[in-house]
Amino acid sequence: MKLTIGDKAPEFTLRATDKSEISLSDYNGKNVVLLFFPLAFTGVCTKELCDVRDNLNVYTSLDAQVLAISVDSLFSLEQFKESQKYSFPLLSDFNKDVSRAYGSLYEDFVLGMKGVSKRSAFVIDAKGVIKYAEVLEDAGQVPDFIKIQDSLKA
Repeated sequence: MKLTIGDKAPEFTLRATDKSEISLSDYNGKNVVLLFFPLAFTGVCTKELCDVRDNLNVYTSLDAQVLAISVDSLFSLEQFKESQKYSFPLLSDFNKDVSRAYGSLYEDFVLGMKGVSKRSAFVIDAKGVIKYAEVLEDAGQVPDFIKIQDSLKA
């Protein structure tokens, strides 16, 4: 399923690194930047999330909550979050349901791995509507953060 601009964002509830449950609906009335990333502790994923961490004030000033999702276990994500000092939630989509719902799942990834989140970015407005959607086929690329920020400003 491919989500596009104007679609209602699929609702979800996932566990964060502190074992709490976080739902998209928790942020009704606020913009959400939803980032899917393949695997914790890998080079491009670390670079991508560090870029967000280092510019978090930009997203905060645009009334946006950043949520990052991967299929890693919440225990791995907890270590990743601590090691990189990320101050936004990392959510475990271990069962792959949310990645699949957002059209952001590699059925076949590298080295024989199956069911890994595609690097993707979605901006969801205060009413739960997708305002920006970018699903990358090449895991070596990162989302266009300028376009993400521009869609938040619009």
